[in-house]
Amino acid sequence: MIKTNLPVLIIKNLILFPSSEIRLEFEREEEKQLLSLSENYYQNKIIVVNPIHDFDTSIDANELPMIGVVGLIKMKMEMPNGKTRIIIKGENRAKIYAYSKDEELFEAMTTNIETAPIDPKEELAYKRILLKNLENYINKVPYISNAILSQVENIGNLSKLTDVVSLHLQTSYERKLEYINETNPIQRCEMLLKDMENDLNILEFEKDIDNKVHKNLEESQKEFILREKLKVIQEELGEEKLDEDAKELKAAIKDPSFPENIRKRFEKELKKLTSSSIHSPEDAIVRNYIDWLLSFPFSIYTKDNKDLGKIEINLNKSHYGLDKIKERIVEYIAVKQNTKNAKSPILCFVGPPGTGKTSLAISIAKALNRKYTKISVGGINDEAELVGHRKTYVGAMPGKIIQGIKKAGSMNPVFIIDEIDKMTKDIKGDPASALLEVLDLNQNNHFQDHYIEEEIDLSQVLFILTANYIEQIPLELQDRLEIMELSSYTAFEKLDIATNYIIPEQLLNHGLTQRDVQIEEEALKKIIQNYTCEAGVRDLTRKIESIFRKIVKRRIVNRRRNKVVITSQNLNEYLQAEIIEEEKGKNKYPGYINGLAYTYVGGKVLGIEATMYKGSGKLEITGSIGNVMRESVEIALSYIKAHAKEFKIEDSIFTENDFHVHFIEGSVKKDGPSAGVSVLSVLISLLKNKIIKGNISMTGEITLRGEILPVGGIKEKIIAAYTNQITKVFLPKNNAKDIEEIPSEIKEKMEFIYVENYKEIYKNIFKS
Repeated sequence: MIKTNLPVLIIKNLILFPSSEIRLEFEREEEKQLLSLSENYYQNKIIVVNPIHDFDTSIDANELPMIGVVGLIKMKMEMPNGKTRIIIKGENRAKIYAYSKDEELFEAMTTNIETAPIDPKEELAYKRILLKNLENYINKVPYISNAILSQVENIGNLSKLTDVVSLHLQTSYERKLEYINETNPIQRCEMLLKDMENDLNILEFEKDIDNKVHKNLEESQKEFILREKLKVIQEELGEEKLDEDAKELKAAIKDPSFPENIRKRFEKELKKLTSSSIHSPEDAIVRNYIDWLLSFPFSIYTKDNKDLGKIEINLNKSHYGLDKIKERIVEYIAVKQNTKNAKSPILCFVGPPGTGKTSLAISIAKALNRKYTKISVGGINDEAELVGHRKTYVGAMPGKIIQGIKKAGSMNPVFIIDEIDKMTKDIKGDPASALLEVLDLNQNNHFQDHYIEEEIDLSQVLFILTANYIEQIPLELQDRLEIMELSSYTAFEKLDIATNYIIPEQLLNHGLTQRDVQIEEEALKKIIQNYTCEAGVRDLTRKIESIFRKIVKRRIVNRRRNKVVITSQNLNEYLQAEIIEEEKGKNKYPGYINGLAYTYVGGKVLGIEATMYKGSGKLEITGSIGNVMRESVEIALSYIKAHAKEFKIEDSIFTENDFHVHFIEGSVKKDGPSAGVSVLSVLISLLKNKIIKGNISMTGEITLRGEILPVGGIKEKIIAAYTNQITKVFLPKNNAKDIEEIPSEIKEKMEFIYVENYKEIYKNIFKS
């Protein structure tokens, strides 16, 4: 018994039989190395093995099969696309004793499998019965060509005959592996005979099923024709035959509160229902459609609270500040009372998370004495989710707009659409465009859902949308919206909100009273400054909830009802470790500045640092930044090069050094047009070796000419600067109007310098 080593080709879902050929294309380097190895050292021979299991990472040699097929590479052709096309001819089965691995290539120690001698008479008998059954099988099954008969009729060897038939038989990949692993040709022949018989039995079952389905269809068509004839006869005689359900539906559509177009639609659908078979697929579609129409509140309108003073009191009771929004709601009610037919505005609340956008919308609904409904469109990429599917589709139903109106139970609810800035657009459609008809005051009184297919008046619905970023709201929607910004809360505002809103509400939610718990003002300040980092008050609410939960638990466990006073000294007993913010307001090194950024949690002080080292003028930028900020850095460096003489910087420094600018907190993604002046200042600080004081910060975008452009999020940035002991801020001159929104207690302690060109900042920082 001669043992030889052969390179191993591992393939899945394709089997090489002895006396057959397969065609493959290789593009991986490991596969091409395998071909070269076979060509140079093994006379173009390889052994092909087919693993049963999929390997997620590396291939485990212990799980590879111990039988394979020796193949000869007959043809090898290099393709223009870099792939290699080969043809492998199977020669014989081989037994594998062991595998060895060199880098990513496997090699196997093999020996040919010799079949035991078969009695010639027995072999001839098996050949005849196999060919006879094969011919019968091919005549009955539709998916095998009879060309195989000409290939097998002259094969004298039973082993080769079974391999050729196995190749063409329509069986599973796993079953063909069993053919490969069976080395006895008589056993393979019996396996083939059994598989052909099973397949023929299944084919007979399929024919029986087809005959039954065909018979049922004929009966259904016959019933449909008879019903159509009966319908014509009844119409000619002026008679109608309705079942009990149809009678109830006919009575329901006589309700005078239904709009005329809906009543006509009812009558049309009811005729379809009474004329169709109960077994017809259309019957279920029509019944479901009628049920939707009947359950929709076409004529139900709630009565608004007309007491303007009471509305103001209710809004003030539920939310702190937000005077402009509250005033706008009161104005809407006043105009509606005066004109009787004012259309509802389309409001959009924009602000960081936790500033109370959704809860304010719900409070508005309660103040107006209206019902409310809420949907979220974040992540929606299919417009059919908003405006419905055609009712002929399987599982069709109205879109989220109609579903929301039905859920509210009235035609004039407050309809809250959350996360309008997080819709996506792809091949399934553009949901923002689908909302145009809903949010356009000139169109939404004729809104049509694809499922309902009738005009529905949405003009009395008060739509309130929420978003985190104005820039991410689709432009086609911005034109239809009345945008109102909810900015970040200052520490003073959070203290007021916690005292007058959060604590009373959470005391009630936890079954406590002011006689049971008291949180001192200093403790609240410590929670706000050291335990939360947010624009709104959501995390602050969670911290107060955590304190109250622990108090309730201790009262129950210890059975003590004494009053608990939370102070700044014992606060750590109720909350976990403080959030330690990096200390701002100090700077000891050139090439560093405290920049200002507007993030999803509000304003933030963003540390920017720069360094340089010997090189050739390359620029490296890090800190998980987007394209906008990357371009800001490039513009800043170009501006410095253009004004190097004015800034007293040697030109050679740009060609003899490489520069690296880093935005601190590299794991946090950042992008936006507001870092230009900060980057420019940090680079000049580095090049001139001058320190920028830690109490100085700035915001604004720079042009190649040094002009400073206005940016957004000024209030949030100023609050962040104040919180981090920054007392002097450079702002674009066109942002001066935004300072009016800053609380007076902050403005009194900070200095704002308005600039139009960067040279004004340069003179103030580097020349003074």
